[in-house]
Amino acid sequence: METILNNLIIELKRGTQILFVLSALKSSQYGYSLLEKLQNIGVEIEAGTLYPLLRRLDEQGLINSTWDTTESRPRKYYKINENGLLILEKLINEWSVIEKRMKLITKGESI
Repeated sequence: METILNNLIIELKRGTQILFVLSALKSSQYGYSLLEKLQNIGVEIEAGTLYPLLRRLDEQGLINSTWDTTESRPRKYYKINENGLLILEKLINEWSVIEKRMKLITKGESI
């Protein structure tokens, strides 16, 4: 039973990760700084989840990536672009609708 619950919690969190990542990328971030930023606000995301998500968002045209080679260790920076901002706004609106519906459940009202 505990395994089932843990898997369901992971699925719930996975759905919100895109919102957190896109929002955090309003300022340019490299992978590790983004991980830290998210962890500082209590969003737990594994590097093995974050990097593929960043690649997918880049391929979908929602974020831009650039390499900074000025330091000894090159870093790839990510930042949300105009398309990403539009999508983020729509996702936040959709989240608001979901949140209103969830309040019915969390208040114990029948649906």
